[in-house]
Amino acid sequence: MQIQLPFIVRLTFALLAILMLGYLAIVGKSILSPLLFSLLLALLMLPLANFIETKLSLKRSFATLLTVIIMLTALYGIGHFFAIQLSELWSDWPLLEKQVTNSFHELQHWVSKTFNINISKQETYLADSAEKALATSATVIGSTLITLSSSLLFVAFTLLFTFFLLNYRRLLYKFISTVFIEEHRVKVTQTINEIQYIIKKYITGLFIQMIIVSVLMVLTLSILGVKYAILLGLVAGIFNIIPYLGISIALIISILITFATAGATKALFVLFAYIGVHAIDGNILMPLIIGSKVKINALIAFIGIVVGEMLWGISGMFLCMPYLAMLKIIFQKVNGLDAWAILLGEEEKPVRKRRSASFFKKKKVIKSDE
Repeated sequence: MQIQLPFIVRLTFALLAILMLGYLAIVGKSILSPLLFSLLLALLMLPLANFIETKLSLKRSFATLLTVIIMLTALYGIGHFFAIQLSELWSDWPLLEKQVTNSFHELQHWVSKTFNINISKQETYLADSAEKALATSATVIGSTLITLSSSLLFVAFTLLFTFFLLNYRRLLYKFISTVFIEEHRVKVTQTINEIQYIIKKYITGLFIQMIIVSVLMVLTLSILGVKYAILLGLVAGIFNIIPYLGISIALIISILITFATAGATKALFVLFAYIGVHAIDGNILMPLIIGSKVKINALIAFIGIVVGEMLWGISGMFLCMPYLAMLKIIFQKVNGLDAWAILLGEEEKPVRKRRSASFFKKKKVIKSDE
């Protein structure tokens, strides 16, 4: 006989589980963050690993190693391309600095005329702020070095975890499918297969969406004659992976660089271009490529991004959306967790049924019989 616990008890257990998982996420950040990121990469590279293992008749370890090498080569090519673009930006840095200085002086005169604050007081305030910033420069440099070292450690752990997850994928799959009792084993296997298919489709869709948005932005900015159109377009496509916040950060970067190189008018055109591409992305690309199967509503997505940033920083912002989608699939499959799946998903729009022509014809026939 199954005992139904009161709602307040079930809610308390759910909140305690969320708090415990949050604490474990904070404590195990250095291990869990690259592990979860590696799981996404492993799901993405799984078809290539299976292809190399079966078609080339290689051992699984060699096929996995070759897959990781191909992935590293692709990442190196992308990084090298970005380095070339950034070197061009760095060569024009004195011109950008001069333009920003002129704009800053114009802003000072505008503030002086509008708010009756003379320029000497403004410079005094800025000098005090600069002294405070210099006083904390050692802390900033130290935190930067720590961030750099942790990033290198993150990359190393990610590569190792990706290799091990691909190499021992069948063992892990067998463990997850056999850890549950016999009566739930079929349902667990179906859930694992569906999560693997949906998340693979979701990650592939994100990459396709990133490529399309990058191409649209590069073409639009090139037509507008914006300098560094390729770099800014790629930044927009990559940052677009982070919902809502990513496109805003890319917009700010693009407007600042365009304003420094071409003035306020062209920066305004860049703003309109971003609004147009974002509208196309949200209303056409997102539903068409990713679909509604793993779509998370805007409220939960925004909360997930904020919580992910609080827990793990930038990596948490990237990881929150695919794992929220994974949780949504699990909640849909597990009895008693349907309400949480509804909370994560989009609100279903009511379908209005139209009266068919046969209905009206039937009604007319009835009237004629009467």
